[in-house]
Amino acid sequence: MKPNLLNQKTLALVVTTLFIGVSSAHGFQNERFWDRQRSNMVEVAVKKAGVKDPRVLKSIADTPRHEFVPRNMLSRAYLDAGVPIGFKQTISSPFIVAYMTETLDPQPTDKVLEIGTGSGYQAAILSPLVQEVYSIEIVKQLGVRAAKTLKKLKYKNVTTKIGDGYLGWQEHAPFDKIIVTCSPEDIPQPLVDQLKEGGMIVVPIGQRHQQTLYQMLKKDGEMVQKALRPTLFVPMTGTAEDNRKIKPDPTQPTLLNGGFEAGLDENGFVKGWYYQRQLEKIDTGNIPQGQSYVQFENQVPGQHAHLMQAIAIDGKAVPVVTFSAQMATTNVIQGLYPQDMADVVLTFYDQGQKDVSTTYLGPLTGTHDWQRLSKQVRVPLSAKMAIVRIGLFGATGVAKFDGVQLSAPTKE
Repeated sequence: MKPNLLNQKTLALVVTTLFIGVSSAHGFQNERFWDRQRSNMVEVAVKKAGVKDPRVLKSIADTPRHEFVPRNMLSRAYLDAGVPIGFKQTISSPFIVAYMTETLDPQPTDKVLEIGTGSGYQAAILSPLVQEVYSIEIVKQLGVRAAKTLKKLKYKNVTTKIGDGYLGWQEHAPFDKIIVTCSPEDIPQPLVDQLKEGGMIVVPIGQRHQQTLYQMLKKDGEMVQKALRPTLFVPMTGTAEDNRKIKPDPTQPTLLNGGFEAGLDENGFVKGWYYQRQLEKIDTGNIPQGQSYVQFENQVPGQHAHLMQAIAIDGKAVPVVTFSAQMATTNVIQGLYPQDMADVVLTFYDQGQKDVSTTYLGPLTGTHDWQRLSKQVRVPLSAKMAIVRIGLFGATGVAKFDGVQLSAPTKE
């Protein structure tokens, strides 16, 4: 089986094997093992991706992420990727957690409200950085489990409750800062009302698979918005989901801006895509189609260089799709692991956010002129979402991509 190019299968197998080899009777050895994994995660996935705040970096380095993931997901605890935690929820990638925390600018005197406790990991990261954390989780089973984990690990300034985060936590308002770890279509008014004047909200807003992370400051009772970067979070459920006006059509899966002809957004990110790393958009006519393509260049083995996009898809309504792309490489050399190569990847996820199958159009190493890669892909019946990934994935060299397409047969 070919490994997932985001270090999620081969590396996960390596980590699992090593973990099994460390006897549970030797807790010190276990901690040393996890410390090494966490240190590598901070260096590669967080610091090199741009997070600089030393207090945030220390909190990420000190927080045992493996304590917050299900036991069957321990092998993914320190990968730079979201991890399913059950009940259609995930623990966000270490970079996103660190980036959102840094953006929130946590201060020792802050009282912070978190919407979406999930595993409790984000609350744990905030705990040593602020005075108090109040965290709300709508899924009872997750909220109870997170509370137990936080108590076991002695995070004494974190208070949790089960409830609809859309409504906030009026009893403890007003808050200096609010961080939202799930995505509503619009900012809930109760959160605005419960934020102090001059306070800040960090929240992903938008459609189900097209979201933007915002930093919002409250000035004269109004929210002043600053768009930060495209992103992907699970939706805010409860009232927020009931009020959602735009919902994706899973019977018509279509990638946005697969030819990269649309301009960059105000922050220099490729429109329609997210989690951009080491990318340049090139505008020239000397390419297979259109006027533009994207180019990744990486000189550090193992360092991330990629771009992603998610779409809704229903495996019961769409049995097969055509997956294709144009790709060219220059001096691409495998990175630290066998899966570290230039490629175009399609992964399907079920309703619980678990990956159920992966298809690769490559990989390519060495030097290759533009070539079209294409496959007919059977969609798993359980599929509810797909993510397309392009990039070097830890390999070194230069990789170019254009005309990335995912299409279902036209209905007659």
